Amino acid sequence: MSAGGSDAMGKKRDAKEQAKRLVDADIDAGRGLARELHDHPVVKVAGWLSEVADQPPTVAINLTTIAIGLWRGDARLTRTGVRMLAAHGLATLAKSVIKANVDRARPHLFSDREDHRPKPGDTDEGPQNSFPSGHTAGALAVARAVAREYPGAAGPAYAGAAAVAAIQVPRGTHFPIDVAVGAVIGLVAEAVVARVLPVPDGS
Repeated sequence: MSAGGSDAMGKKRDAKEQAKRLVDADIDAGRGLARELHDHPVVKVAGWLSEVADQPPTVAINLTTIAIGLWRGDARLTRTGVRMLAAHGLATLAKSVIKANVDRARPHLFSDREDHRPKPGDTDEGPQNSFPSGHTAGALAVARAVAREYPGAAGPAYAGAAAVAAIQVPRGTHFPIDVAVGAVIGLVAEAVVARVLPVPDGS
């Protein structure tokens, strides 16, 4: 084998080892926080509140925003609702495709370490669909959509989305990497929608 081929194999091996260490740290953090905080009353209440970012409630909020905008004759609010609905829909589609092809046991199951490693699979069951965080993807997509139309509301919108994302780890539903990837999905989904539905000049 040539020196160049040996170097390439060595770099590939090092990259795999670094990825394994990252996932191991992710598993330790997720299981550790879930074990310590999963049953804490504050975490339980916050987790319950974060269910507003589940698909049915979020879709209802998006549709309600559109309806109120139409009722008031407020084009900007109506457009915001459409943007929220589209961004959330695209984020949901993206995370669903990934979940359908990646198996990862959720932290609160405290399964064998190998079960907590993301791996190719087609298990369509909630307990095995930790990766990525759909709640985070949807919450960030909607928050960014609101902030794009109403910059003054960016702070509260992002704070709400961040709260939804942050509670997923201690409540034991997701690992930190799941949340991070969910956030990226949400932001990218909204950015795609923004290319199709730009904010009109002067808004």
